Amino acid sequence: MEHGAGTLLELRAVSHFFGPRLVFRGIDLDLAPGEILLVIGPNGAGKSTLLHIMAGLLHPAAGSAYCRLEPGEIGYLGHGTFVYPLLTALENLSFWGRLYGLRPARETILALLDRVGLKAAALERAGTFSRGMAQRLSLARVLLINPKLLLLDEPATGLDTASRRLLDQEIVRAGERGAGVVWTSHDGLRDRRMADRLLVLEDKRAAFLGPVEDYDGWSGHA
Repeated sequence: MEHGAGTLLELRAVSHFFGPRLVFRGIDLDLAPGEILLVIGPNGAGKSTLLHIMAGLLHPAAGSAYCRLEPGEIGYLGHGTFVYPLLTALENLSFWGRLYGLRPARETILALLDRVGLKAAALERAGTFSRGMAQRLSLARVLLINPKLLLLDEPATGLDTASRRLLDQEIVRAGERGAGVVWTSHDGLRDRRMADRLLVLEDKRAAFLGPVEDYDGWSGHA
């Protein structure tokens, strides 16, 4: 099967079940470098499941998912923060860097912590962090590898207003440097301004996939 040279990720007729329960069927999409795709839909529509498939963490029950990138080029931020509570923020990022074969300098890590608003807490153990601080540290963990594909599953959970602005900036920055971005949101009305395209999961299918400005169903997704 030939895959488009200009795409990072391709889904073809992807369907998934949990036991006998159909989650969604027939999802087709392509993601290009620099493209930002927002995924919305009601609870239970399969948004997280779809991201798991995109990340290679889950095989679809039917159809195919193809990613042109190596695992080390994909950054995935899920509902779990995956930070180690007994390690400091600085030690967490140093550890994660080594897992990816990187040896980031202390100055590099401190600059990244500053970027996510955590430089002042660099030497504090992550177990003392609030949910929002842990989420920002997890975002720094993902950004550390400078991924070519960034997958964010409801990344604004637990973030205050300032942290959400920081997250917005990082999503836009990733697209500007040529990374593909897919993120799920419960606040599509707010987040649509950062997206190029929109995928709406409803009724166990892709109810809409296209340019954000072409979608007229925002009243149901405010």
